[in-house]
Amino acid sequence: MNEEEFAELSAGHALGALSPEDERAYAEALASHPEWASIADVDAETAAVLAEGVADVAPPVDMRSRLLSRIARVSAAPADDAADVAAPTVPPLPPVPASVAADAPPAPSAGPPTEVVQAIERRTWTRALFGLVASIVLLVGLGWGAGALANLWADPPAVQALEEIEQAPDAASATAELADGGEATVHWSESVGKVVLVAEGLPEIPSDRTFELWFVRGEEAISAGTFERDGAESTALLSGPMQPGDTIAVTVEQAGGAPEGDPTTDPIVAIPTA
Repeated sequence: MNEEEFAELSAGHALGALSPEDERAYAEALASHPEWASIADVDAETAAVLAEGVADVAPPVDMRSRLLSRIARVSAAPADDAADVAAPTVPPLPPVPASVAADAPPAPSAGPPTEVVQAIERRTWTRALFGLVASIVLLVGLGWGAGALANLWADPPAVQALEEIEQAPDAASATAELADGGEATVHWSESVGKVVLVAEGLPEIPSDRTFELWFVRGEEAISAGTFERDGAESTALLSGPMQPGDTIAVTVEQAGGAPEGDPTTDPIVAIPTA
């Protein structure tokens, strides 16, 4: 697990929104990386500040009259019925004025009252809104600007580039199978000037490793950036221009990319574009 993934779990932990599995992953990561404790502290403090701003929900206005109505019914129960009831363990309540009992609404029917249902709905909506606001506050606290927050709802650059390529009149693609199964496709357009890799079934790799892209030209391999596995399908935008005849390759390197600028492992896939 890298620091970015831990930050996402930390925000969910602060909001009490993690599943049991994610909660265990959060605890294990924190134990393995005590230097990340500051992230958890900031998230917890932010959640506490937001919680202080949530107003208490007042009880239904007719709660008192309903309670008095029920007390009145118990007080008026027949003597025969009262004999079957165990002696009370609390002092008897004072008699209820007839005017109060007459004005009290009837006892609710089976099922929760409408007010209770509405309160639950309000609480659920408030929790969802609180989660959204807390996430935004956490991002701002980490130094994100307004422009970065706006980009949060935009498609990733790789997805945007893929859409541009697919709409170009000179769009082209090539596909090859991964070494351990799965499939990878390279999409490019000379007029757009971008190259995108879409891979399905990439292998899982340790957190201290990353996937690195390469333009292979003859005997030379030119790094085109690194990317992380993103679920079943990963989309990555290659950095740098592609030349006719290049082969697009993917290797597994140490985090941050190959230290010397040359591949250190055999490619898991190589896709000729000629």
